[in-house]
Amino acid sequence: MIFGSHVSIKNGYLGAAKQAASFNAAAFQYFPKNPRSLSVKSFDKEDAKMCKEFCTEKEIVSVAHTPYPTTLTPADNKKKEQVIVSLLSDLEIAEACGSLGVVVHFGKNIFRDDPLASYRLMLEVLNHVLCQWEGECKILLENMAGKPGTMGTALEELVQLRKLCDYPEKIGYCFDTCHAFASGLWNGDNWKQLLEKGVELDYFEHLVVFHLNNSKYDTGSGKDRHANIFDAGYIKEEQFSQVMESRLIENIPFILETPKEVVSHKKEIQQLQQRWGAV
Repeated sequence: MIFGSHVSIKNGYLGAAKQAASFNAAAFQYFPKNPRSLSVKSFDKEDAKMCKEFCTEKEIVSVAHTPYPTTLTPADNKKKEQVIVSLLSDLEIAEACGSLGVVVHFGKNIFRDDPLASYRLMLEVLNHVLCQWEGECKILLENMAGKPGTMGTALEELVQLRKLCDYPEKIGYCFDTCHAFASGLWNGDNWKQLLEKGVELDYFEHLVVFHLNNSKYDTGSGKDRHANIFDAGYIKEEQFSQVMESRLIENIPFILETPKEVVSHKKEIQQLQQRWGAV
């Protein structure tokens, strides 16, 4: 099992990788630049190269996560251009660091009178980005935590968006356990059915990373509030076990985005390794 957590880049990309190693993690996630801005600046390519070399040596895998303002359904043309440029920057940095991909949240419905318009806008943004991208690093679409039936909460949506994109080979998936639980996609007791649906849709074939998070609210709440894995949320240990024991997701990294105030990520990674490391 490959366990890790989100880490800071305050000490650079190599520093982030070394922090992950100090946690005894086999994976980590990071923001490639300022997480609260879409502004693009030059990055330290030597630092990124050393990060890649360190991760290769230590057999650590990584993924990047786009800054918070990133959206595949921007409200106007100015924002759309900012998102496109920012995403290309994220991909460039992640590629230089040797990362598997860049996680991007599925879009939201911003057109009241035409729900399909939001999907068309997402395709437009993705095609603009990916027609310019020639690297190995992928865009990783993440499922949303909205109320059941809202945009980005069904596997069918993620799969269809990838299929309709002009560059499906440049897109993969990120499955967030808290988001899936909050949206009702996974209610804690239907993992077998979800696996069957994912296989039918060819979803798991392109799944690259898990966000491993418990939920502070019950399934179907639509609330994206992460909790620690053990004895801290509505998802029970035995329900997580069903996920961990799935042969379909062998060798896929599990990245913690859980609160660090009560249980540190280092401690929580240790707990995960003790509980499921030998699965």
